[in-house]
Amino acid sequence: MGLIAAGLNAIGGTLASQWKEYFYADALPDNVLVTKAMKKTRGRFGGSRFEDDNVISEGSVIAVADGQCMMIVDQGKIVDFCAEPGEYLFDCNGEPSLFYGPFSGDKAAALLKQTFDRFAFGGQAGKDQRVYFFNTREIPGNKYGTPSPVPFRVVDQNIGLDVDISIRCFGEYSYRVTNPMLFYANVCGNVEGDYTRDQIDSQLKSELLTALQPAFAKISEMGIRYSALPGHTMEIADALNEVLSEKWANLRGVEIVSFGVNSVKASEEDEAMIKELQRNAVFRNTNMAAAHLVGAQAQAMQDAARNSGGAFTGFMGMNMAQGSGMNAAQLFQMGAQNAAAPQPAAEGWKCRCGATVAGKFCPECGSRRPEPAANAWKCACGASATGKFCPECGSPKPSEQGWTCSCGAVNQGKFCAECGAKKPPAAPLYRCDKCGWKPDDPKHPPKFCPECGDPFDDQDVT
Repeated sequence: MGLIAAGLNAIGGTLASQWKEYFYADALPDNVLVTKAMKKTRGRFGGSRFEDDNVISEGSVIAVADGQCMMIVDQGKIVDFCAEPGEYLFDCNGEPSLFYGPFSGDKAAALLKQTFDRFAFGGQAGKDQRVYFFNTREIPGNKYGTPSPVPFRVVDQNIGLDVDISIRCFGEYSYRVTNPMLFYANVCGNVEGDYTRDQIDSQLKSELLTALQPAFAKISEMGIRYSALPGHTMEIADALNEVLSEKWANLRGVEIVSFGVNSVKASEEDEAMIKELQRNAVFRNTNMAAAHLVGAQAQAMQDAARNSGGAFTGFMGMNMAQGSGMNAAQLFQMGAQNAAAPQPAAEGWKCRCGATVAGKFCPECGSRRPEPAANAWKCACGASATGKFCPECGSPKPSEQGWTCSCGAVNQGKFCAECGAKKPPAAPLYRCDKCGWKPDDPKHPPKFCPECGDPFDDQDVT
């Protein structure tokens, strides 16, 4: 009975596999990353009781929509995938079908062989073929928050501040599956239904929070303040992708698309320290220091008038305090002198955004200071040039003084700085010792003086 049942199942399964199949996936929601394709079998007659789920007939059609990627897995191995929207025709190692291609003796032999192979497996198909759809759209709405403060370096070139503080950061990020083959091989594998985001989001969030510290280090090197992080989300996303490239992109085929910052907060102690340093830096301006001193003296006078020991005692203490240091009039006088004095030109380099920067990175746009050209020279007008003429005033490049070696280098000393060759002796200059006549080329005189006829010899060398 077992052989008869196996034979009936083999024949029934072979006949059921003759139907061409239509695979599709409905619009994948945001919480589904991978799903197994569905067959459109509703309303089809015959063979449904014997048909195998994981067998694909030749000539079957797979519909791929926008934002999806189709993958075919045969016997556990990826054999093909398609990310272009449209119709995909399956014709690789499928079950032979009478409805695909012309009928011939080879096809009849293939059907008989298929039936025998199924009979050898007890009436079942001896293969496993699956179609998976991957969600390649952006997956938004992934919330994150630092459970503990993250170190962040604060650089303020205006006041010479360079200090490490601790900040807390909250927001959302989005990611996308960019390499479905890596995601299938290393994350989801064979799934019978849907692989949802909640199965991997906790791991991604943990690794993201770990990568925030080196990512913030790269951002702080660009001179961006922690309070300005919401305006530099693209730079943060690039820094995170660079840090997470080994674990996410190269291992799972996942990359961060966008990174949003809803709130950035430093500790109260760090904020108070930064504000105090910035406030004190303002007093480097003597006029600001004088105005602050005047305000403090006015408040002191009011406090002295309310002194419990009497107004005289309060004003006496205030006068002693004023006499022990510099008064506001002296500070205002120094400010006037500084304003009248010519201000030195700002030192540093000019960024393409228009800011004058003293450090390596521009605090406005984060650009790095360009490296000077090897043949750059400084013009008298202050501009830097690389050609033979200044681009600002048109002045020619000043000629280099010294002697030129055979290697082409211009030197000042007795030996060449490039090849070490010794400076050649200077050619002798000639002048007639009789009449004093000088030739046009004192290094190459004629044989006789044209004025007095005296021959030129070693006695005529000057």
